[in-house]
Amino acid sequence: MSCLKMKHTSGILNTMLAMFAVFVLLFSTLPAYAERLPDFLSKVQPSEIFPGADRYGKPEGKPMVARVYKGNEQLGLVYITTDVVNTRGYSSKPIDTMMALANDGTIAGAKLVDHHEPIMLIGIPQSRVDKFINKYIGLNFIKNPPTPGVAPGDIISGATVTLMVINDSIQRSFKVVAGKYGLGTDKAVQTTSANAADTQQAAAPAAQTRPRRAVNPDKQDIQSWNALLEQKAIGHLHITVDEINKLFEKGGKAGVAEHAEQGAGDDTFIDLYTAVVSQPSIGKSLLGEEGWKNLQNRLQPGQQAVLVAGEGRYSWKGSGYVRGGIFDRIEMIQGENSFRFTDAQHERLVDLAAEGAPHFKEVSWFTIPEGVEFDAAEPWRLQLMVQRVLSVNDKAFVTADLDYELPQGYYVDDPKAPPVEISAPVEPAAAPTADQASDTKGIAEEASEASSNDGASNQLWKQVWKAKQGQIAVVGIALTILLLVFLFQDWIVRYEKWYDRFRLVFLTFTLFYIGWYAQAQLSVVNTLTLFSAILTEFRWDFFLMDPIVFILWLFTAATMLLWNRGTFCGWLCPFGSLQELTNRIAKKLGVKQITVPHLLHTRLTAIKYVIFFALLAISLYDLGTAEKFAEVEPFKTAIILKFVREWWFVAFAVTLLVAGLFIERFFCRYLCPLGAGIALPGRFRVFDWLRRYKMCGNPCQICTHECPVQAIAPEGDIHPNECIQCLHCQVMYHHDTRCPQVVATNKKKQKQAAAKADPETASAKQQPEEQVVQFVKKETAPKAGE
Repeated sequence: MSCLKMKHTSGILNTMLAMFAVFVLLFSTLPAYAERLPDFLSKVQPSEIFPGADRYGKPEGKPMVARVYKGNEQLGLVYITTDVVNTRGYSSKPIDTMMALANDGTIAGAKLVDHHEPIMLIGIPQSRVDKFINKYIGLNFIKNPPTPGVAPGDIISGATVTLMVINDSIQRSFKVVAGKYGLGTDKAVQTTSANAADTQQAAAPAAQTRPRRAVNPDKQDIQSWNALLEQKAIGHLHITVDEINKLFEKGGKAGVAEHAEQGAGDDTFIDLYTAVVSQPSIGKSLLGEEGWKNLQNRLQPGQQAVLVAGEGRYSWKGSGYVRGGIFDRIEMIQGENSFRFTDAQHERLVDLAAEGAPHFKEVSWFTIPEGVEFDAAEPWRLQLMVQRVLSVNDKAFVTADLDYELPQGYYVDDPKAPPVEISAPVEPAAAPTADQASDTKGIAEEASEASSNDGASNQLWKQVWKAKQGQIAVVGIALTILLLVFLFQDWIVRYEKWYDRFRLVFLTFTLFYIGWYAQAQLSVVNTLTLFSAILTEFRWDFFLMDPIVFILWLFTAATMLLWNRGTFCGWLCPFGSLQELTNRIAKKLGVKQITVPHLLHTRLTAIKYVIFFALLAISLYDLGTAEKFAEVEPFKTAIILKFVREWWFVAFAVTLLVAGLFIERFFCRYLCPLGAGIALPGRFRVFDWLRRYKMCGNPCQICTHECPVQAIAPEGDIHPNECIQCLHCQVMYHHDTRCPQVVATNKKKQKQAAAKADPETASAKQQPEEQVVQFVKKETAPKAGE
C-alpha cells in the first residue's frame, strides 16, 4: 500500500515538474520589451495622463516615448522615467513614473504607475506621494531650469529616499527627453516615427567617440596614500561649514538660515574620499594583501568594488542603514544610471593599509550590486546627501557630488566593446564650492556628527531633538508612568483586573507607537556599536542623533540595576510586545500552551548568551560582519520594515511568532542576543523588588507553573536574568483566593477579628462552667426494734 502511495506521489511530482517546464518555456518565448512604456500604455488612458488627449501613437525611439494626440493634432509625448534613467528606490527596485510633456516642454501630467517601496506599502498612503508628484504639473524646466535635486513639493518625513529618487528621476529624464525630441522648438511636432528619427539625427551634432575603457588588471604596484591622491586614483571632496551653509541658502528654502551649521566657517564639515578598489594597484595599496584577498573572495567574475571613507562633522553612513539596510546618504551615479548600496554589499574597515593613509572615522568598501549597470573604468560620481531639520514636519536637503575617473594607466581600452560617445552624459557636474553651490543642491538623509573638539555644539542633533519634541514628550510620559508602576508595584498589583488591562494597553502602545510609528526598536547592533565606539573613538553626538532610541537606552541602562532586563524586555521591546499580544490572542482562541521541562528550558536559555558572545567576538574583528549575523534578530523585518522584505526574512520572523503562539515569548526566552546582553549587568542589581514567601516553591508551585517565561525555578527562586518583570508573580503574591499563604493568613486574621468582635462570648467559651456542689447530711438507718 505504501509503495503504491509513493509511486502515486512520484507521478504527481513528475507531472508538476513537466508543467513547470512547459510554463517556463512558454514565457521564455514570449516577446518582451526592454522598456516599460508599452506595459503601461494599456493601463493608463491618454486623457488620464494628458488632459484633452484621446489616443497614443506607437512607442518609438530611444529613449522610448509615445506621442499623444487629440484627433490628428500632436499635443506632446509620454514616457516612463525608468526607461530613461535607471534609478532605484529604497527597495533597490525601479520606481516607475509616467511623465507627459507638452510640445513646449511644459509638464502636462505625472503619475506614479509602479513601485515596490516598503514605506508606501505599509505606512504612508500613496495619496500623499501623488500630491507630491502633482507639484510638477505645469512646470517647464526648459524655461525655468530646476535647481538639481530640489523638489517643488515638500519631502514627506519617513519617505525621504523614495521621494528623492522620484524627484531625481523626473529632473534627469526630462533633460534627456527634451533634448532628444526637440521640445520647446518647432522640431517637437512630428507626423511619423521616421520623421522623428530624421529630425533627431539632424538636430544632433555628429557624435565623437572613443574606445570604451576597462579596468587594467596588470597594474598591481603598491603605492602610498599621497601618490594615489596626487594621481587622482583616490577622489576627494572637502566641504567647510561656510560652504554647506551657502548650499542650503542658495536652495531658497525658507528657514534654513535660522538653522545654520554652527562653528568657524573654515571648519571641516566633511572630508570625503572614494576609489575603485577592485583595480589591483589601488586595492592592494589601500587594503593590504589580506584585505585584497578578502575582497577577491567576495567579488564575482566581472564585479567591481569601491571604497568610501570620511572624516569630519558629517557622517556619510548615518544610522539609517542599521534599521533599514540601505545607505541612503550616498548614491552612485553614472550617466543615466544610479543606485544605492545596502548592507549586503557593505564591508567595514578599521584602517587603510596604504603608507601615510590617515585614520578615518568611517571607512568601508562596497561591492557593486548584481544586476546594476556600472562600469568602474568609466567616469562616475558619488553623490552625498545632506539634510537639515527645520521643524517636525519640514526639512531642507542639498547634495554634493564627488567626481571620479580612473587616471591613465589604471585602465585600458577595450576594442571589443562598443565605443563611447564623448558627448554622452558620462561626465558629472562639478564638485561643490561656495561659487558653484547652486549647481549641486539636492536631497539628502539626516544628519551630522560634530567634532568633539569643536567649541560649538553639534547643532544638527539638537535640531533633530527639537523637531521630535512631540515624540519625546509622549515617550517621556510613558516612561514616567512605567517607572511609577515599578516603584509602587506592591500596591498596584493588588488590583488584578485593572493591572492586567493596564499592561495590555502599555504593550499595545509599545508595539504601535514606539515600534511601528517611532521606529525605536532597540537592537543588539546598538550594543555592538557601543562596544566598538568605546574601543575606538566614543562620541556622544553619534548616539544622540536618534532621540527616542537614545532615551530608551538611557532608561534601560538606568533601571538595569534595579529591575535588570525587565523594564525593556517586558515592557519596552516592540517585538516582545508583538509576541505577547499574539500569544494572548492564541490563548483566547484555545491554542494549547507547551510547558518546556525545567531542565531542558534551563539549557535552552543559554543559547541566547552564546549568540550574544559570538556576535560580540565577531564585532571585535569586523563590526560590519557582526551586523549581518545580527539578522538573527527579526526586529528589522517585523518592526522597522513591517514584514515588507525578502520572503526568507519574513518567513524567519513569522516562524518565531508562530512558535510564540505555543511557547510564550519563545524568541525572548532562547534566542534574543539583546536580552542576553542586557541581562548580564543584572548580577549587580542593587535591590530585589520581587517579594516571596517561605512556602514559595515548597510546597506551593502556582507561580512556577504560571510564569510566562518560566523564570521561576521549582524551588521557588526567581532567575533574575530571565525575569521580564511582568509582575504576574506579585499579583499572585497578594491574591486573596489563589495564594495559599495569603489564604491561610486571611483565615487567621478572620478568626482574630471574630474573637475581638464578640469578647464576652469568647470569654465564656474559654472559662469553665460554674458547678454548684451541695452537701447533704447522710441519714443513718434505724435500729431494730425502734
